Amino acid sequence: MATRANLAENERLLSLVRQMRVDARLRQADLAKKLGEPQSFVSRYESGEHRLDVLELRQLCTVLGVSLADFIKRLEGESR
Repeated sequence: MATRANLAENERLLSLVRQMRVDARLRQADLAKKLGEPQSFVSRYESGEHRLDVLELRQLCTVLGVSLADFIKRLEGESR
């Protein structure tokens, strides 16, 4: 069962992923193309319908030009 803390953490993760895409000036369709996925894939994880696994997150970070380590640092910084 998801706790409120887990839901809040997941929302921060989704917000950060979405913000990184916007900062890169990419539409969902543009990012999806770079990932080799349909636009619905990006839409589903940004809305929380699909949870990214670590390999998908790493690929996303690579496409957005951010290391996975830097992504985690940024996520942890937002958690405080």
